[in-house]
Amino acid sequence: MSWGQGVPVVPRRTDGYAPIEQYAAIGDGRTVALVAADGAIDWWCLPDIDSAAVCWSMLDADSGGRFTLAPTAAYTVSRRYVTNTNVLETTFTTATGAVRVTDALLLGQPGLAPLRELYRRVDGVAGQVMMRWQLAPRFDFGRTPTRLVRRAGVPVAQGRGQALAVCSWGAGDPELRPTQLAAQFTLDAGESAGILLAYARGEPLVLPPREEVDERLRETCRTWREWAQSRHHDGPWREAVVRSALALKLLVYAPSGALAAAATTALPEMLGGERNWDYRYCWVRDSAFILDTLTSLGCAPEAEAFFWWLMHASALTHPRLQVLYRLDGGAQATETELALDGYRGSRPVRVGNGASGQLQLDVYGDLLEAAWRYAHTCGTIDPEIARRLAQTADLVAEIWPRPDSGMWEVRSEPQHFTHSKMMCAIALERAAALADLGALPSRHVARWLAEARAVRDFVERNCWSQDAGAYVRSAGSTDVDASVLLAVLFGYSPPDDERLRSTVDVIGERLAQGPFVARYTGDDGLAGTEGAFLACSFWLVEALARTGRRARATALFEQLLSHANDVGLYAEEVDPETGAFLGNFPQGLTHLALISAATALAGEGYRP
Repeated sequence: MSWGQGVPVVPRRTDGYAPIEQYAAIGDGRTVALVAADGAIDWWCLPDIDSAAVCWSMLDADSGGRFTLAPTAAYTVSRRYVTNTNVLETTFTTATGAVRVTDALLLGQPGLAPLRELYRRVDGVAGQVMMRWQLAPRFDFGRTPTRLVRRAGVPVAQGRGQALAVCSWGAGDPELRPTQLAAQFTLDAGESAGILLAYARGEPLVLPPREEVDERLRETCRTWREWAQSRHHDGPWREAVVRSALALKLLVYAPSGALAAAATTALPEMLGGERNWDYRYCWVRDSAFILDTLTSLGCAPEAEAFFWWLMHASALTHPRLQVLYRLDGGAQATETELALDGYRGSRPVRVGNGASGQLQLDVYGDLLEAAWRYAHTCGTIDPEIARRLAQTADLVAEIWPRPDSGMWEVRSEPQHFTHSKMMCAIALERAAALADLGALPSRHVARWLAEARAVRDFVERNCWSQDAGAYVRSAGSTDVDASVLLAVLFGYSPPDDERLRSTVDVIGERLAQGPFVARYTGDDGLAGTEGAFLACSFWLVEALARTGRRARATALFEQLLSHANDVGLYAEEVDPETGAFLGNFPQGLTHLALISAATALAGEGYRP
């Protein structure tokens, strides 16, 4: 008998670790929690997405914090997001009955409420089910001692100015143990129970009554639903596009408008390897994609907020651009290592990202491309921002001949990466076009265009390989790089340009394994290998579509859609042999690329 709705999934763990593809994400515009298929919350940073974690057993199954909730007896699982929301429903079915767990990070509403609220509501669907839950909070990745006490009869976890109260209704009497809380309860059909984690930092705890919490859950669903239903996309893949839009909305840090690249840090690009990076920052590299996606979906307020965040953050290092910035616009991103075991033994576990100090020339093209798109779709650029953008173009005219670390942030010696040079040309040409519109000062336009021609001459002489029939990874190289697909997406040359069309084909031949596309061939200064990069796979779809190979593009797109996890999310990478997810999760750039590809296939979207 089937009592629940949703997609069936078989929960698995290896040495205490769930597969990355078995996680779903919930969020509130400030932070994100990851819920495994077996009901365990293994990742949750507080108070914000880029803060230290209180649940982090994804990075250390033995000592990491977690919050488990599941039947005591054997069960099967199906789950789904409540339609058009980021509220998760998991149905557990046992031999005696079924229950539905609704997980949400509650969105702020008027009135008194905790700073952050994670709510787990359990409803009896059929028969009778005995449930067990355990909460083992570990503040600050375990670097801050956690003390469990009772305040007015309510269990509270405390740690250096932070507090997490556990309000429960009909979910058993929690037993306080030295390092965790635990309880059991039995639920019959038609009954319900609830567990709320109410967070405070430097202010008094708020302990809301259940009726207010349930009302906020209803309002959270309504708010998500209204937002999703307002998204503009009428193509045949609307469901996948809207789910990707909702995933991106999870990663938008509401106080600033910045979009985190992912919700996690240090999930490995290959199991046991060292490619474990912190992605809880906003990359300038993603800016043009973000603006284009937000505007194409009708997210004008989000597009406006992001553009002004980008202008604020880049002002801190002007005229130099950092590769990435903090979600609050700060420039500090010092990379350190935590003494944790790492996901399935993948070490080091890094927080912070040392790539912030690299020279990556492509980001200047991304910034000017974003400004160009903003001017055409959102509004005018004020005079002070225009002056700074012109100075940025002046800097590009000066530094484009330098070698750099490229958009993939390699840790080897700098090179003359083809994509970086192409983006320099785009930066200078977009600045000149903005000046023609009267949006930027025009006194240096002649120099910008002269240097853009010099960049293009360098690319044609040094980065095209007649033997390969493609633009190669870097000047004089024989390797190929999927980043060059962006030459098609950003309009470096017309889509019928024979060299670009040939490059697209060569990338598909040399970097693709099935539907999955690797980033590049060649050395990058790191040991080991990595999986296929899912954004590159969707870029290939779009490049094929924009160069007139729509049938091939559609077939590839349909294949890639079938590799989302059971709730429609993607990680950064995938193991092409097994389909297992790798890297940080959920990955914003993957979902941006999916939406961009779907828009191109529908014949819509930005045209340079």
